[in-house]
Order: sequence, then C-alpha cells, then structure tokens
Amino acid sequence: AMPSASFTSLSCSFFCVPCYRKPGRLGKWTGARMTALLFAMVASFVAAIGARDQLLVARLTGALGAANGLLVVALTSSAVTAITAAWLGSLLARTMSGSAATMFVALALLLAAFECAWPNRERVPREPTRSLGAAFIVLCFRQMTDASRFLVAAMAVVFAYWPLAGLGGAIGGGAAVTMGWLSGTALEARLPLRRLRIGLAVLLFGLGVITGLSARGIIA
Repeated sequence: AMPSASFTSLSCSFFCVPCYRKPGRLGKWTGARMTALLFAMVASFVAAIGARDQLLVARLTGALGAANGLLVVALTSSAVTAITAAWLGSLLARTMSGSAATMFVALALLLAAFECAWPNRERVPREPTRSLGAAFIVLCFRQMTDASRFLVAAMAVVFAYWPLAGLGGAIGGGAAVTMGWLSGTALEARLPLRRLRIGLAVLLFGLGVITGLSARGIIA
C-alpha cells in the first residue's frame, strides 16, 4: 500500500518525493533505489555535523592523537548502526498501514529535530580510555539514538529499499566521523556547530509537522 500523502512544497529539504512503501527484494539499480542511497547519504551526513558521535571522535583524536584504530572503530559503528536503523525502519513499515507509515516518518523527523536541538555538554575525561572496544560501545549507543539514524530509518520507509538506505547512511555517517577524526579539536573551534544544529532542528521540525499533517489528511 502507498501512504496517503506526498512530500510536496519541500524544496529546501531532502524529502521532495512521494512516500512509497513497496516491499520487495532488491533488484537492478533503478532511479528510486539510487535516490534512496543518495538521500540517505546526504541526510545522514548533514545530520551528523556536530552530533555527539562526531564530537566524541574529534575530542578523542585531540586528546589521544589520530589513531587509525579509532577511525576504524568509528567507521564500523557508523555502518552497523546505519544498516540496523534502516532494517528496523523497513520491518516497522511492513506492519503499518499507509497513513501509519507516513506518521512514522513524521515521528522520525520530529525525534531527529529534538536530538539536534538538545545541547551536548559532554566533555572528554582528562584521562580518556584507550580501549577501542569501549569506544565502539559508546559510539554505537550514541549513534542509535541520534538524528542521523532516525533519518535513515525514515528513508527506509520513504523509499522501501532499506539496504541502499542503510548503505547511504553508512557512507554519510562514516564521512562525518572521518571529518571529526581529521579535524580533532579544530572542529569545534572553526565551525559554529551549535547554530548549525539549531538550524537543522528547525528544518526537521517543520518537515515533521508537514508530514504529520499530511498523514492526517489536513494538508495534501
């Protein structure tokens, strides 16, 4: 079934295509599949700018140095959490009606907006752990509840091609943590991360409200 609403008049957002929910196996690479990959990649990267996982990697790099092991752990956790988010989104979508699936997308957008607006006051301890296993667990926990993964789950519902939505999320999220690893402490010094996060939160909140109203049939 197809959700009852479409994403129109969203020229400044990623959600500028109808919300289709068609279960099926992954076939040849069509335009819709590539759109799922590209949108998830861009959305997850933008939503991860200044996010908790990127800041953690940047701060650990500043405190401990740019260790290759930390980058591998960050990329691995980004891939695992993005693919998991896409898979969970597709599982939920298959149990929902069309309007319920659209409401799920609206909820994911609102949760992403809330996460972007929430201030990050965490600081790296004076003697941060060098355990890569501990870093992996902390990164996975932060990433599974961040805006980027909420958007990946929404993409899996919108385009119904969760493997490519997950791949796009892994690439975008991986690019964000790599940026943090390369920048170190300069990331927070050079970019107005808080203002960027607030601006993104406002955009996502607006998209979530529009999508929710569409699901309720209040707007077309």
